[in-house]
Amino acid sequence: MAGRIKDGGGDDLEINHEINVTPFIDVMLVLLIIFMVAAPLATVDVNVDLPVSNATPAPRPDEPLFVTLKGDLSLAVDNDVVAREALQAQLDAVTEGDRETRVFLRADQEVAYGELMAMMNLLREAGYVRIALVGLESANGVAAPAAAQ
Repeated sequence: MAGRIKDGGGDDLEINHEINVTPFIDVMLVLLIIFMVAAPLATVDVNVDLPVSNATPAPRPDEPLFVTLKGDLSLAVDNDVVAREALQAQLDAVTEGDRETRVFLRADQEVAYGELMAMMNLLREAGYVRIALVGLESANGVAAPAAAQ
């Protein structure tokens, strides 16, 4: 309590110089209960069944240009093995210098992500910025090649 009544006959209340912590404790207990209820809800994983894409794959050009990065990190333009240093010259020869040609980049699944990014940087440095990544799309258990942009 903030004040006390004197035992004497006077009407004056004695001033108490202590802090009343009862409201503070009440607020802390309410917060504790809220956090005890909310904490288990924050750690529950929400199971979500993501929908399957029904979009049709992007149409391929008549003669697509494939650049393949094999598991041993060797390169191939279409079916011809090419050294990394000669990649730009080979691409220019195949595309007849057209830098707007879309290049379909496919890589072995054992190739590290860093190596794939280095290959994309090589293509970008050569001036070919329209790069499509090629993967396998499975529909009804049948795997078919698909290009992702």
